[in-house]
Amino acid sequence: MAISYESVTVTARAELKRALRSRDAAAIAALRSLLAVLDNAGAQPPSRSDAAATVSEHFAGAVAGLGATEAERRRLDPAEVAQLVEREVADRLEQAEQLERAGRDRESAWARYQAKLLSRLQGP
Repeated sequence: MAISYESVTVTARAELKRALRSRDAAAIAALRSLLAVLDNAGAQPPSRSDAAATVSEHFAGAVAGLGATEAERRRLDPAEVAQLVEREVADRLEQAEQLERAGRDRESAWARYQAKLLSRLQGP
C-alpha cells in the first residue's frame, strides 16, 4: 500500500503531540526529524528571475517585498515519501548498530526505538 505525504505528516504530527504530552524525548526527536526531512524534500529554490527586480540595496542576494521569496512546495509522490521514511528508519538502525559495536547499549536502544516508531508510519 502506498503512503501519501498527507497521511504520513498527519500521523506524525498526531504522534508528536502524544510524545510531547508524555515527554518521550526519543519519539519527539525522531518525529521532528522526519517532519523536517519531508518538509525539506518539498522545498524548491526561489526563482531568481522573479526576485531580480526587487534586489535589496542593503544585503547581497536579498529580495524585498512581502512574499518575495515564497515558492510553492513540490508535491511528493507516495514512492518518494516511502523512500524518505525508509531512509530515516535505515539511518536509525545503522546508528544503533554502530552504537552497539561501541558498547553504548543505552544509546543503541534509543536509536532502535526511534526506528521502530518511524517504521509504524510506513503503513501495513
